[in-house]
Amino acid sequence: VQLQASGGGLVQAGGSLRLSCAASGRTFRSNAMGWFRQTPGKEREFVAAISWSGGTTDYADSVKGRFTISRDNAKNMVNLQMNSLKAEDTAVYFCAVSARGSVDRGPSWYSYWGQGTQVTVSS
Repeated sequence: VQLQASGGGLVQAGGSLRLSCAASGRTFRSNAMGWFRQTPGKEREFVAAISWSGGTTDYADSVKGRFTISRDNAKNMVNLQMNSLKAEDTAVYFCAVSARGSVDRGPSWYSYWGQGTQVTVSS
């Protein structure tokens, strides 16, 4: 199983980026998927999650209203649209697949992780 995240980069504050994560090796139509982020010296932080059907989403308060998570089960992908980016959004972003179908914020629920993609927001 492999999760390949892409779409990170350098953007000015107020700008937008779209992260994508493609899963291969098996399908995850029954699993929730999520995005986390991490900065040096800090623990991995929950960003957003989406249920297996896409019908339920959850967001960290810090990104609510600015980020949108979506999934395409036919393509085995999860995306994160990030708008109105702030300097404090700078981090390495990881996609992950949950062991359950419902959304979870705890990293321990997630069985598979991507390699991470760097997002840098300049102020």
